[in-house]
Amino acid sequence: MRSYISAIGTANPPHAIPQMQVADFMATALQFDEQQTRKLKALYRVSGIGKRYSVLEDYTRTNGDFTFYPNTPSLEPFPTVQQRMNEYQKHAVALSEAAVHDCLAAVPAVPLAAITHLITVSCTGMYAPGLDIELVERLTLLPHVQRTAVNFMGCYAAFNAIKLADAICKADATAKVLLVCTEICTIHFQKYTQQDHLVSNALFGDGAAAVLMQGQPGQGLSLELQSFHCDLAPAGKPEMAWHIGNTGFEMTLSSYVPDLIKSGIRQLTNRLLNGLKTSISDIKFFAIHPGGRRILEVIEQELGLSRDDNRFAYQVLQEYGNMSSATVLFVLKALMDSLTTQDHNQPVLSFAFGPGLTLESMLSKVHYAEATV
Repeated sequence: MRSYISAIGTANPPHAIPQMQVADFMATALQFDEQQTRKLKALYRVSGIGKRYSVLEDYTRTNGDFTFYPNTPSLEPFPTVQQRMNEYQKHAVALSEAAVHDCLAAVPAVPLAAITHLITVSCTGMYAPGLDIELVERLTLLPHVQRTAVNFMGCYAAFNAIKLADAICKADATAKVLLVCTEICTIHFQKYTQQDHLVSNALFGDGAAAVLMQGQPGQGLSLELQSFHCDLAPAGKPEMAWHIGNTGFEMTLSSYVPDLIKSGIRQLTNRLLNGLKTSISDIKFFAIHPGGRRILEVIEQELGLSRDDNRFAYQVLQEYGNMSSATVLFVLKALMDSLTTQDHNQPVLSFAFGPGLTLESMLSKVHYAEATV
């Protein structure tokens, strides 16, 4: 029994903000002096990000015209967790719905009424009744569709959802699983001036991705799932973390994370490929979560990859930034959109990383099925 990724759809909120405009906002919000602003802008310039998307128009405005942040020099009183969760609930469903419609537009033979399972993924907002139930209502899915929520796992959570969908499809070849990752990261800006907070503020954007997985291949190109492997690097536990504070969710993202990933990525890859009669030299396509430019670079160094091998990750980083769990699905979509029938049976290696320090990997292969008359 196999499972297949038949289609991926994506969506972003309407506010596309140039990276250096975000830097201006942050420098003003943090009340930085000229020297601090210069250093902050240098960090933003080398991030590899051209623009990011946000549900908040405030990042495009100046103090005095804000609608979410207070119009005070210090932004005090700073938005509470409740205010941020209200903003999440306000935008998450519409963003998710747009990603689902983009996904299913590529597989017109699969109507919404055919969906048997719904898996929602998010680490940037929670409420109940939640996103899963609201999507059932908005999409008019069958009320008995089986629902699962994967919450607060971070940037690698899409892999947990894919593994769950894989198990469902292997148990029932008629299953049609809709997986939706929705992250609204930009509502969680914190005013801390420590380096790890400055780095996280420089990276994250908002987006949603939806995946259709089936127990049988559809027509055209799909990804046939082969194997998964997860590993932990406990030394990195304090280096990447995600906690709920009094004024929102607080990210810890140390500059040591790329080195920790570098030290573990080869072992992770070898364990994934072991027994599959596949080596890294056999792999043509890579879909790596762009947690940051430096993370992509150290993986290339350790696995002997070129920047061109990693082109889909750089493309997503440049156009969207890091959207937590949705990001690797944006990379997989960019890869799938580039495939041709000549790529049938080509392996695809994918990675994502998150708190723990968790390293997730997945091997799939391109599958092409001709249309039947």
